[in-house]
Amino acid sequence: MSFERLQGKNIIITGASGGIGAEIARECAQKGANLVLLARSIDKLEDLRTELLSKTSITVDVYKLDVSDTNAVKAVFTDILAKLGHIDILVNNAGFGVFREAHETTIDEIKSMFNVNVIGLMACTSMVVPGMRERRTGHIINIASQAGKIATPKSSVYSATKHAVLGYSNSLRMELNDWNIHVTSVNPGPIATNFFNIADEQGTYVKNIQRFMLQPEYVASRVVDRMLTRTREINLPRWMNAGSVAYNLFPRLFERLGKGAFNKK
Repeated sequence: MSFERLQGKNIIITGASGGIGAEIARECAQKGANLVLLARSIDKLEDLRTELLSKTSITVDVYKLDVSDTNAVKAVFTDILAKLGHIDILVNNAGFGVFREAHETTIDEIKSMFNVNVIGLMACTSMVVPGMRERRTGHIINIASQAGKIATPKSSVYSATKHAVLGYSNSLRMELNDWNIHVTSVNPGPIATNFFNIADEQGTYVKNIQRFMLQPEYVASRVVDRMLTRTREINLPRWMNAGSVAYNLFPRLFERLGKGAFNKK
């Protein structure tokens, strides 16, 4: 069914140069969607564009964009809208994290994480919402994290950014409900991508939780399958999401019993 839903749709994906962003692009291309791929690495985007065009007859546009530069976001999205006319789906995937204890995280790192993970996401969203409201249709998919539901040591700032994304998404969903615009939060656990090249410089966390890591292809398929449907959240894996539910119900007990698991970084 997702093939018919997505055929000919215009989809923007931020952070599309690798990881789940690139995998979402591949899945969407197979289903006949036209793509706009955004990332800081234009070379990787061009390589992905060549790959997709060699296998499909869709259109693929690529733009170099750092979403933390709100002026650049406005300029790039204005160009995209002028060219395509409208956007059916926006996937806000760009983001990064740095795993350090709160007092060791520099102010520059804090600002950078919020500028990319939160402000950038909001800036991109604000550029497509007016057109979606006018057409009374659309879908905004925000890649958040289980870290936005369960905060753990050494991820205080990253978790704070993802808490912000969830709060923003929940409010936005209610604002846009009467306009037939869907808003979905995607909350995955750790994914086997180059995210951890920055987040986990020592490799300790990856080594400790490698057997539990999700594959980007799996996450991407779950996201694409729910495009243009009224899906509130996608939580992966299910057992980890069950932990977030328990955390909300019994936070003190959960933190005490989960102390060993939380200190894997």
